[in-house]
Amino acid sequence: MSSSTSPIMSVPAAAAGELHPAVGLGTGAPALPSTSSPVGRHVLAELGGIAPEILDDCERLRSDLTAALTEAGAQVRQVVVERFEPQGATVVAVLAESHASIHTWPEHGGMHVDVFTCGESADPVDAVRRLAERVGATDTALQVVDRGGAPRTVTEPLSPGLTRRWDLGRVHHVAHTGFQHVVVADTAHGVTLFCDDERQSTEHTQLTYHEALVWPGALLARELDRVLIVGSSEGVASEMAVAAGASRVDHVDIDAEAVRICAEYLPYGYTPESLAAAERGDGPVHLTYGDGRQFVLESDEHWDLVVVDLPDERPDEPDAQINRLYEEDFVRACAQRLTPGGVLVFQAGSPAVWRDATLRSAWQRFAAVFGETGGRGVYIGCEEHEWAFLAGVREPMDDPGAVAAGRLASMPSQPELWDATALRHRLVAPLSLRRLTD
Repeated sequence: MSSSTSPIMSVPAAAAGELHPAVGLGTGAPALPSTSSPVGRHVLAELGGIAPEILDDCERLRSDLTAALTEAGAQVRQVVVERFEPQGATVVAVLAESHASIHTWPEHGGMHVDVFTCGESADPVDAVRRLAERVGATDTALQVVDRGGAPRTVTEPLSPGLTRRWDLGRVHHVAHTGFQHVVVADTAHGVTLFCDDERQSTEHTQLTYHEALVWPGALLARELDRVLIVGSSEGVASEMAVAAGASRVDHVDIDAEAVRICAEYLPYGYTPESLAAAERGDGPVHLTYGDGRQFVLESDEHWDLVVVDLPDERPDEPDAQINRLYEEDFVRACAQRLTPGGVLVFQAGSPAVWRDATLRSAWQRFAAVFGETGGRGVYIGCEEHEWAFLAGVREPMDDPGAVAAGRLASMPSQPELWDATALRHRLVAPLSLRRLTD
């Protein structure tokens, strides 16, 4: 659940780590890519500013491509050249490592280049750069696609037309769980969890995220004895609720394998030992693997705090199953399972004006559901600017920030990143949201 004007985050280059088998579930787990299977890089490039006569000289193109590939460590087995009328050429090289090709447009001064190599002996990026030097290209644009083995990058969708690329260091684990594609890898933000190519949490910022998710809601609740957590596979929210004073936390997550991967490979949240205890119900946290929506709809329990921590709502994918847990009827079902002074908290998307559609719709949803009870929706701002949260209170509350700040000192433990001043200020919704419901 996870922008800046520079959407590429880099870490020093590092070899991909060993891939481990799926954790704990045994039968039916799909095979993972292995470092012993074919692994390669596919470079797609556009070279511009090239003299037209070079782009129409088939023998020079053959020679320059062969030399660039050889200098980059590739073994060229054969080269086929085809010239077109009135101009232009295609050159295809068969390599011991895979293949390379160029397609030229003399009338535009450019060529498209495709180099794919398996293994480590040849460097396709170096081959493209050497070719660009040989043909005198003044403009070079390229992209690198990993093929097979451990991923080296994750391209995260942010909003229509915008993505962010995460460069990966050591890859700790890759798995298709049956519900989602999970990657745990080192990034510039420390050990990072990706689900379906979306950053869910990172070692360096998870506390910022999870404290905003749990603490304001815990402080707004009249009592804090029983807590329900839906999602939040890392386990941080469950443990934080206990630290805030809950005597029992019911944690429900549909993806058992993802929860176990998090416990095994993330340096925060559940450990394998604490997860095993939660699975047994041995302690304050009781973990159930199942559909969170079904769990709520079928329950007759009531909780002082309900936290729904899921990947982002997907309005561009109306049939996505995750959307069912953002619909108004589910918000209303959660509200009905609250104690009289209870609080519901949802992860609600980003407040950034260029990607705030889900937050705006969630704000209106909360206003409708909790307005029926005489309560209200409460905005919770987060320094991790990718996300904001919404709380719903069932009873009138004119100044939620003051209420939360007033209760902070009496809590059995204290958050690291919130104080009374922060609570008074960060529980005020942006004007753009307030205008929607005022």
